[in-house]
Amino acid sequence: EIIRLEGEMATIQVYEETSGVTVGDPVLRTGKPLSVELGPGIMGSIFDGIQRPLKDINDLTQSIYIPKGVNVPALSRTAKWEFNPWNIKLGAHLTGGDIYGIVHENTLVKHKIVLPPKAKGTVTYVAEPGNYTVDEVVLETEFDGERTKYSMLQVWPVRQPRPVSEKLPANHPLLTGQRVLDSLFPCVQGGTTAIPGAFGCGKTV
Repeated sequence: EIIRLEGEMATIQVYEETSGVTVGDPVLRTGKPLSVELGPGIMGSIFDGIQRPLKDINDLTQSIYIPKGVNVPALSRTAKWEFNPWNIKLGAHLTGGDIYGIVHENTLVKHKIVLPPKAKGTVTYVAEPGNYTVDEVVLETEFDGERTKYSMLQVWPVRQPRPVSEKLPANHPLLTGQRVLDSLFPCVQGGTTAIPGAFGCGKTV
């Protein structure tokens, strides 16, 4: 990830092993910011900090370590999910944030597949209810003569917050039962918190 640009000099944060990298080695850009994949399968997987699927990598390499050069998509391209269109018909007008499908990842998680922000158009194709992979086309729209295809997968920059229509107020405390936490580090349900402390002092116990 590029964290600073000064003229023709770029400062890059590397999130993987850098042993073997030396002066003069070529660096290629992806042309997009550090991003993650959003879609069905995200809640049932275990990822590291840059969304590498640890279970899939373990199945592929039969190792508890992540070897150099391994390239596994964050969301499985072979797993199929039951897609159900969300009350849309051909000719309907959609804009960013409109729901066009429902996918049940499990008995608890129901994904609402939405049109990406700033997207809009008239529906020209919608997939029938059935099982699809995350990268199969399930919706197609047209705007100003240009057709755009959508799947159940979206790629989103990690530094850019997802747009929301409303933020719910945080008005219920999250009580842990640990007096040291509830008194010194109170937090609310649905909020964000951090527990400071040195290594080995028992933050996760």
